[in-house]
Amino acid sequence: MPHVVDTQSLVAESWITHEQAAEIARRSRETMVSLAVNAVLCAGILAATFGLIFWLADALAVAAAGGIFLAAGAGVLTRASALYRMLGNAGALVGAGMLVGGAGSELVDNFRDIAEPIMIFGGLAISAASVWMFSRGPDVLRFCSGAVMLFGLAMHISGLGMAVSDIEGLMRAVFLGYVALLVAAAGTLLNVRFVTALAIVPFAQMLDTGTSYFHAAYVFYSPESTLTILQMAALVGACAWAATKLSERYARHTGILAVMGIVVGNLAFLVGSLWGDHVGISLASGAPVWEKGLDYDAWREVREAWEAQFFHISEHVFTIAWGILLAAGAFWTAHANKRGLFNATMTFAGIHAYTQLFETMSDEPMAWAIGGLAAIPAAWGMWRFNQYLAARAAAS
Repeated sequence: MPHVVDTQSLVAESWITHEQAAEIARRSRETMVSLAVNAVLCAGILAATFGLIFWLADALAVAAAGGIFLAAGAGVLTRASALYRMLGNAGALVGAGMLVGGAGSELVDNFRDIAEPIMIFGGLAISAASVWMFSRGPDVLRFCSGAVMLFGLAMHISGLGMAVSDIEGLMRAVFLGYVALLVAAAGTLLNVRFVTALAIVPFAQMLDTGTSYFHAAYVFYSPESTLTILQMAALVGACAWAATKLSERYARHTGILAVMGIVVGNLAFLVGSLWGDHVGISLASGAPVWEKGLDYDAWREVREAWEAQFFHISEHVFTIAWGILLAAGAFWTAHANKRGLFNATMTFAGIHAYTQLFETMSDEPMAWAIGGLAAIPAAWGMWRFNQYLAARAAAS
């Protein structure tokens, strides 16, 4: 399990030697550099692939260029030394991405009537072949075959997405749940936690939670804050339970999903603390729709009357509940040495304080005084409780 430690203090206290501290630092540095290199490599492959597809904008040209890249990359992987395998992987993946992405673009643009089934089953076929190569093929092709599997899954999901584009409600939620399971399974198979973490996107979208971008503004929206919080709490609970039953390899993937669930759950709390929540309102039909020419005030009255039939939770309830949960979460994650969860908790604690400073209590200094005075004995109690737990653990 990774830990954050002060190696200089350990050396000074004679727990480890200078040589051991240097080895810890070397391995930590190698891990960080590897993460940075892989991030740049993957970003470059994706940018080059889609850039070339849209720049060439011709199916034959894309296929020809993709074939050249793929052949060159495969040649480097099978014949060159380990020094050049990164370049071989990059070339092969750009070529494979151009072939798969170019084929998908051509199907959508010029063969729309048959695009959906071909993409659905063709993507599955590509993924299945890649899984076989990943499991049974030579080690030098594992990175490449794993990435091609993701290309095939992207084609499969895109085809399904087009097939169900007009479907709403439960069936749309089922589709998004299937996508979330597929992405999580792919990340677990490849043992790439970044891919596993992406499963949170379709999972959150089951309740229409998502993001948007306007000029110079990034937006997170959660039309069902309460239900999203419960959904993410269920995910975190399931992942925490699974982590106790699975090996370390799989527990790492449930752990990253738990972290992502906590992130989305905290963002849903942020939305609730600003707007409150009419539970289930976005899932109901019959909402009054404003159209151009209608009197806005009259429409607003009708809208508020319609909203009144739903159970309403005040933004102040979210604000207080969120603060209590963040304090409890900070203590538990620190005591349990869950560094990733602790960092996420403290980040959202800062966001919560900053948000409420301007939105709720900017002109209520007494509220800050009362909250600050209450935090002091709470901190003392957390410190004493941690001492009690540590003493009990030492005694056992």
